Amino acid sequence: MRITKHEHAALTLEKHGKKLLVDPGSFTTPLVDLHGVVAVVLTHEHPDHWTPEHLDRVLDKNAGVPIYAPEGVAQAAAGYDIRVVSPGDVVEAEPFRLEFFGGRHSVIHESIPVVDNVGVLVDDAFYYPGDSYAVPHGREIELLAAPVGAPWLKIGEAMDFVIAVSPRQAFATHDMTLSRAGLEMGRARLTWATEQGGGRFYALEPGDGLDI
Repeated sequence: MRITKHEHAALTLEKHGKKLLVDPGSFTTPLVDLHGVVAVVLTHEHPDHWTPEHLDRVLDKNAGVPIYAPEGVAQAAAGYDIRVVSPGDVVEAEPFRLEFFGGRHSVIHESIPVVDNVGVLVDDAFYYPGDSYAVPHGREIELLAAPVGAPWLKIGEAMDFVIAVSPRQAFATHDMTLSRAGLEMGRARLTWATEQGGGRFYALEPGDGLDI
């Protein structure tokens, strides 16, 4: 399975010629190769994780492709056929197996409502928490996409999250709110955190990918 990082939080997973698309949002440029998408996962309703324009492009190339997301997305994306998922749910989107964790977005500020959010574990190997520090307890994670910059994120908490997951490999995502200097600092901190469990951190740029 190959995981490709795009701008901000968008990810593509490819296996046996089929693709799973995760969180294409407002900070992500239009994705060009959308053939073979078998499912879309949207971790939550904030526009940096989904836009109608991205969904329309996917559906134009892959009519009827299922979109899995929490209840908040179903309400925000009226007009789209959202298949609501909750923590603990398991979905077979051949050839991918999806399991969902968490349930709530990390707190930004007491004045801002906390929305639904799910982390997704793919094929018991790749994990992405969305905008949360939800840990997939009891799972051995081969590759972790770890948020590195956000209004809700403190780098020390992000480091603790990576240590708790203890992945064999990791890379930073959710990064378009950072300057280049801030991104490099965040990567350095997540590198240290990944190494505490004996793992290896990769500095992926948009378009870069890893095979697991």
